[in-house]
Amino acid sequence: MRTLLVVTKQPSLTTAIQAVLDPVKFEFITKENVGDAEMLLARGAIDGTILDLDLLGAPSIQTIETLKSFAPSSPIVVYAGQKQWQWEEDAYLAGVAHVLDKPVRGKLLSTLLERMFPAPEARAAPVSQSGAGFDSSAGRHYNEQVRALEALRRFSGVLTHSLDCAALLKQFLLLLREIVGVNRAIIFLRKPAGLLSESPLSADDRWLRSACAIGLDQSVLQHFALTLSAGIGGYLHRQGRILRLSSHDAQASRDIQKEFQLLGAQVAIPILDRESLLGVAVFDERLTGDSYGNEELALIFHMLEEVGLAIRNSWLHDQVLANHAMIADILGHLGSGCIVVGSNLGTLHANKAAIRFFAHDRPEKMSLQFGDLPHTPDVIYRVAIVPFRTQNAATTNAALLLIEDVTEHERAQQLETEASTLRLVKSMAEHLAHEIGNAIVPLSTHQQLLKESIGDPEFQESLSHAMASGVKRISRLANQMVFLARDWKAEFGEAVQLSDLIVEAFHEAHTFHPGKKIAQLSFSKNIAPWRISGDPKALRHAFSEIILNALQANPDDPNVAVNIEETNPGNDPVLRVEVRDSGAGFTPETARRAQEPFFSTRNVGLGIGLTVSRKIIESHKGRIEIPETQTGHSGVVCVSLPLKT
Repeated sequence: MRTLLVVTKQPSLTTAIQAVLDPVKFEFITKENVGDAEMLLARGAIDGTILDLDLLGAPSIQTIETLKSFAPSSPIVVYAGQKQWQWEEDAYLAGVAHVLDKPVRGKLLSTLLERMFPAPEARAAPVSQSGAGFDSSAGRHYNEQVRALEALRRFSGVLTHSLDCAALLKQFLLLLREIVGVNRAIIFLRKPAGLLSESPLSADDRWLRSACAIGLDQSVLQHFALTLSAGIGGYLHRQGRILRLSSHDAQASRDIQKEFQLLGAQVAIPILDRESLLGVAVFDERLTGDSYGNEELALIFHMLEEVGLAIRNSWLHDQVLANHAMIADILGHLGSGCIVVGSNLGTLHANKAAIRFFAHDRPEKMSLQFGDLPHTPDVIYRVAIVPFRTQNAATTNAALLLIEDVTEHERAQQLETEASTLRLVKSMAEHLAHEIGNAIVPLSTHQQLLKESIGDPEFQESLSHAMASGVKRISRLANQMVFLARDWKAEFGEAVQLSDLIVEAFHEAHTFHPGKKIAQLSFSKNIAPWRISGDPKALRHAFSEIILNALQANPDDPNVAVNIEETNPGNDPVLRVEVRDSGAGFTPETARRAQEPFFSTRNVGLGIGLTVSRKIIESHKGRIEIPETQTGHSGVVCVSLPLKT
């Protein structure tokens, strides 16, 4: 069967053509102008066009050219009530196959169309295997194939609307009405899910609302809906099969009968996506009043199942599109520049902030190229790159560049660093001045009495003690400053006996201990033969500060216990040195702040002893820990150093 498009404003012409042509061979679609048939022509649904057109001027030729642009291969027959030879000639040049005069002469038109569209039987008819002649069964099979392909071609026109649910349903119902002759058809659908949903269906929605209708004004159905709980929708949701008004199930339910009557329908078919019920299609009888056969309804059911899958895909597409728009809107409102770069270095997306950063001198620029990325020397950018790779991809497909202008932040941070440094210098200067002043006061006092009391033995002894004490305090202070300012960058090649280092550090600390009672060290050199790599002088000073802090914890009973053991975390030998005092231990705040610069619980000293120790130990790839003291226990400082193997 061939589909002919009749373009005319006179319905009588279509009637005359239909009267003289075989309805088995030809079907007709009538439009008032070429533009109304653009979609049908563009998708190849029209085999030929009969054009009602007077050939009296250029507009008629333009109409023919427009028609040919929509369907270049589709033949055109022009019925002209009036014509001039020059415009008739231009019509043939524009692609018209034949120009006929009105009225319609059936025999002539039939002959021309048969030549334009040869019957399938005339094409390479199959022959029997013996070659004796035409095989009638093979010919029938060939004709069935042609009809099936023709039906497939017509149904494929629905695919052009595969991403537009409303247009898809409208085209499907129009095609169904054309083929089956349905008078009224309505499609009800469930509500699709919103943004960021895993399912295309809204799980909490139990209503089916009208999505498309033919033979009935859509506004009439604006306030009508089917429910999944009862009536037609409830039955199809539970049973999943076709429902007729004349069936026993429908007659037994007043709700179903009422809904059928309100809709003026006779049959309801579920629309499935092979997983769940998406909607319901409700149909009236044919235009002739005939009912549908079971095979017809089964075929319509299967077609609606394919339409249901297309609807689901359309919803998923809308959902992805909405999610994409939401993400793009979020990126657009970010203060940071967001740029998506493809594998070929093409810019796939750039938000407003990115364009403002890199195209500020070109306000008319709406997109970015890779060459537009930052090159301003006076601006500081913080860039984070996040690669994207699709599933099963061997390489990265794209990358997200998050770009932030941190020029002002860096300047503010630099100013804060400078201010913090100045505060540190100020604090250090105050503490140094106080500590040096404490060391100088006794010397200054003795210097003032020197001339008067130089010969007094008691004065000489006091002067000697003051000078020794002042020299020790200033010498310790100088050593602390030296080690605090020093950086260790190279590896240590010298091996140091740790036990000897502990003993030397204890004696050095004892010289700075102001207590009158002699300090005691509990430590066995014989059970600690380990050696470590490092600077002996620096390590001795570090342990000296730790031991001095332990001695000062209890001046009346200055006992220090040192224990060394080997641990093996991560297969790297480590020496753990525990220095335990005889005092009351560390409070939680003291344990937390003990290693901070200038923190001290005493009125004398600079408060950087443990700070210097920590720097020295960490420079030797070790660490210092001060655990919170348990009730009733003394304080302990733990030092971990790598063991030289």
